[in-house]
Amino acid sequence: MTIGNRILDALGKFDPGSLSGALLLGAVLFIVGLLASWLVRRMLKEAILHDKAERIDEITLQFTSRLIMLIVWLILATLYAHLVPALNRISSTLLAGVGLMSVIIGFAAQQTLGNLVAGVSLILYKPFRRGDRLQVQAPTKDECETGTVEEISLGFTLLRTDDGREIIIANSTMAQQTMIKLPRAETEPNQS
Repeated sequence: MTIGNRILDALGKFDPGSLSGALLLGAVLFIVGLLASWLVRRMLKEAILHDKAERIDEITLQFTSRLIMLIVWLILATLYAHLVPALNRISSTLLAGVGLMSVIIGFAAQQTLGNLVAGVSLILYKPFRRGDRLQVQAPTKDECETGTVEEISLGFTLLRTDDGREIIIANSTMAQQTMIKLPRAETEPNQS
């Protein structure tokens, strides 16, 4: 009997209804999740390294990889709950509770969810990219600030001013305000 046949025979006797089977299934799915996460991160690094023309936006790739990893982990968790009979029975009861909780959380987190949707919008439509200089409204005496985009996350955009200050703006605010895109600051050549 070959090793492959032994593995298939052992898997045929596998029972996710038992505690040891549920733990084994959880371990296998966890390892699959880790491998999938590593693969997504590796593909992201390779895409950035091999992009000589700089056509790929690094922020978009990071966002996409995080979203893919979240979806993979949710699918694996759902698969685990579906395959383990004890969790499968509880899942129908929890489904009603999750529906109610999602409505409550949705109302409580309207601002946060608005920032999330605005972050996705900013990343997809790309009105600006990392390294762009922007002039935005700010609660200062001049009522505006100028900074260079350092990061666009799902919740906020980070600008760095010329004097080193960080301006953190919620994405919902960033998506709704008028901003001026300025030419990038060029570094002065060294004069000897």
